[in-house]
Amino acid sequence: MKNQKTLSARQIKEETVKTLAEKIKKAKTLVFADYHGLTALQISDLRRKIKAAGGELVVTKNTLLSRALSINHLPFTINQLVGPTASIFAYEDEVAPVKAAYEHTKSLGSPKFKFGFFGRDFIDMTSVELLAKIPSRPELNAQVVGTLSSPIYNFVYVLWANIRNLVSVFDQLSKKGV
Repeated sequence: MKNQKTLSARQIKEETVKTLAEKIKKAKTLVFADYHGLTALQISDLRRKIKAAGGELVVTKNTLLSRALSINHLPFTINQLVGPTASIFAYEDEVAPVKAAYEHTKSLGSPKFKFGFFGRDFIDMTSVELLAKIPSRPELNAQVVGTLSSPIYNFVYVLWANIRNLVSVFDQLSKKGV
């Protein structure tokens, strides 16, 4: 009977590793954070914010997480997965879930980023924080549109100024009676 219990626990762990490996493969960005010091309510709130940003927050055992990372051939060391670790998966937007976690960090001081993967590329703690500071996609789109429209607007303004000057000359000539 004890052997059957161990077997079912093993099956549960294998299924968890398989599910984690699928999530890792599907994620555009994957970040790991130390959630030590957060209450259950704060973790729940963080989970909700990350989900609203198009991501997912998962808390699992480090050994299961390391096996799932190994299945996906992602480079990491066991020393990086020490202590309580939350995994942040970004499925839709590469930056938005990480940004949501970073905003939570700024207000509460936790979670603290450990490392992550942008696509298949390893990023360290500093790079994760820089990634979180990148403007959102709509903000970047607005900046691009502004950058592209500015020279066009200036060109139209220059053309309009020439027409305005021509009208001014004709107005002066009509006042003189020529």
